[in-house]
Formats: sequence, C-alpha cells, structure tokens
Amino acid sequence: MKVVGLMSGTSADGVDAALVSIVQKASRLEVEMVAFYSLPYPRSLQQRLLSVSVSGTVTDLCHLNALLGEWFADAAMGAIRAAQLTPEEVDLIGSHGQTVQHLPNGIKDTRVGAIRSTLQIAEPAVIAERTGITTVANFRPRDIAAGGQGAPLTPGIHALLFQHHRRGRLIVNLGGISNVTYLPRGAGGKGVIAFDTGPANMVLDGLMFRSTSGRFTMDRDGRLAAKGRVDSRLLAKLLAHPFLSQAPPKSTGREMFGEAMQRDLLSWPQARKLSLEDLLATCTRWTAEAVGTARRWVKGGIDEVIVGGGGVKNRAIMEHLKSVFAPIPVTTFEAHGWDSKALESVAFAILAYQTMMEQCGNVPAVTGATAPRLLGCIVPSGPGWYERLHPRRRRK
Repeated sequence: MKVVGLMSGTSADGVDAALVSIVQKASRLEVEMVAFYSLPYPRSLQQRLLSVSVSGTVTDLCHLNALLGEWFADAAMGAIRAAQLTPEEVDLIGSHGQTVQHLPNGIKDTRVGAIRSTLQIAEPAVIAERTGITTVANFRPRDIAAGGQGAPLTPGIHALLFQHHRRGRLIVNLGGISNVTYLPRGAGGKGVIAFDTGPANMVLDGLMFRSTSGRFTMDRDGRLAAKGRVDSRLLAKLLAHPFLSQAPPKSTGREMFGEAMQRDLLSWPQARKLSLEDLLATCTRWTAEAVGTARRWVKGGIDEVIVGGGGVKNRAIMEHLKSVFAPIPVTTFEAHGWDSKALESVAFAILAYQTMMEQCGNVPAVTGATAPRLLGCIVPSGPGWYERLHPRRRRK
C-alpha cells in the first residue's frame, strides 16, 4: 500500500510529506520511503498559527482550519509528484494536522472534573477533496478520550524501525519540543517507554526572533550558540523547571514553552545581562540536559542515542548531547537509513495504515491510556473507497 504521511510540528514552519510503501509480512510491517517533500509556510502564516492559540477567535480557527487543509493537500500532491506517481496510484493519506492547543493535564470542570483535550487543525475533508485520496486525521483525541496524554504517538513506529536485539537505544526527536523513546534490547516492542523531555527548537527559535526584532527566525546550524558560553546561574534556573522533574507519562507543547514562557525568560535578570550568543548557548545546553533527564526513568542500559528531527542540523545541540551522554555514542537517523526531517511524517503514514488495517496505534504504557485504541477519523475519498483499501473484504 502506498501512503502519504503529513506532519507539521510545534514550530509551525511548514508541512512535511512522506510517501511510503507499506507491506505486511506475517506479523511485521516493511516500510520503505519512496519520496519526501517539504512545503514551508510563509512567515505571515507561521505568525498567525503561533498567535491563534493565545489570542485567536473562533473565526480565526475556522478559517485557518480550512486554509491549512489546502496547504496539507498541496504538500501531499508535492510528495506524489516527487515520487512520479499520480493520486490514483496512492491509497491513503495520514495527516497529523497542526497543533494549536494541547492540554494533556486538563482544565477542571465543576461537573466532571479535569477535562483533557487537544486540537489539531488542517481540515481532512479538504485534503480528501483536493487529492481524491481517503484521509485519516485527528489521531490524538482518541488516546486522550481513553485517559492518555495523546502523545507521544511515535514510539510504536520507533520500535518498528529501530529496535535492536542486542542494543538498548534511546531515540531522540528534536522538534519544537524534544521527546524520547527508549527501546530496550530485544524485539516486539515490549518495555518501550517514551515521553516529552522539554523544549528544543521552539524556545531557541523564539528567542532568536525576539532578540533580533524578527530579523532572524532561527540560529542556523547553531552558529551563534557555538560562539557563546553557558551561564551556569541561568542554566540552573532553567533546569529547575518543574516539567523536567515530572515523571512520565508526560507531554507538553507551546502552552508551556511558547511565547509567554519566552517573554518571561527574556525578562529575568540573569538573561538580560547576557549576550545573544551566551543566551542561546545556555538554552541549547538546557535542551540537551533536558533530554538527559530521560536516564532517570530508563530501566535498562542505553547503548546508543539516535537523534532525529530538525534540531539535528543545530551542531551546538548535537555537541551538547554528545557531552551529556558521553561515553555513549550519539548518532543520527541518517546513520540508520532514515531522513531526520522525514520520520515524523513517515510515522503518521504508518499510523493511518494501522487504523485502516484495524490495528491499534497508541502504546498505553507510554501515553497513560487505559487500553490500546484505533486512532483517527476517516474521510473517504468517495464510493468504493473501502473495497479499494480492502480488496479481499466486503462490507456487510
């Protein structure tokens, strides 16, 4: 089956689309990436997405949901063209959407207690309509409804692609938020744990944007951070953030490490006296140290750390990770045959496939859900969609 996975992370900088071939071999999936396409957002759209969760109206959300449906559809078509295929040759799309709010710890309601919720936009009906391809979306809410955090959803995919029978591996994703998956030695995905560890590109990009009055949106390749010095007093304050000591299952996002937190950080006396280089160096070290906290909850040996996500391009983060985990080797997804930027979109292609094959996609031991669940909502391409995806079955 050929499936397109669509992903836009908390940095809200664009849509990544991976077209993969998935074949079921006995009890194991064989996954091969056919093509990858990235569609960046214009800065104006990125700013609208970053602000909508703080000050957006229902009208804003309604409009952006439909608008992003168009962007995600365009990204899917870009991946299809890159693979030199037609939409008729693609079976399925799995779309994560764009997270605009994630409240895994809930908001208290006087009648029923704390209500957990999450919201991803990018209307799947638009994606299905523009591409003519059955689309699965809204993966996280079902896990939350089952008592989970709704995140992370990639550990099962990490186990499928990276678990090793003789090496315990820590998989690190450096997106807007950093998260880890621990894969113990062995096979079958047993004993996997995963959780968000804290900030990554979200804070670094935000500080760069604010400190340069919007002239720069990122510290490209970590060049400025590499020139700076880590301030021990500021680092100690950052490491005291309560999320870092919270035991898993846990997840976070822009609601904790977004604009409000970044403004507060820049107002701290310890931060105000630092050069931009030293500020970025300190927060880059914070990212690496936050990832290092994973060792508190890992029951078993870590023989290798494998890093992916956009943050692998930040050489300063990578050097700090090597320092934090020394003498454990730190490698990248590329060293294991996968594109660092593409893997999350690959994951949502696989999750869509699992839903269509009636395979549960969450890992309850990771998210805290009460049980495994089928994830997502399905928008059919049109008449005959089910028979196309299940040629050997007939609906009753």
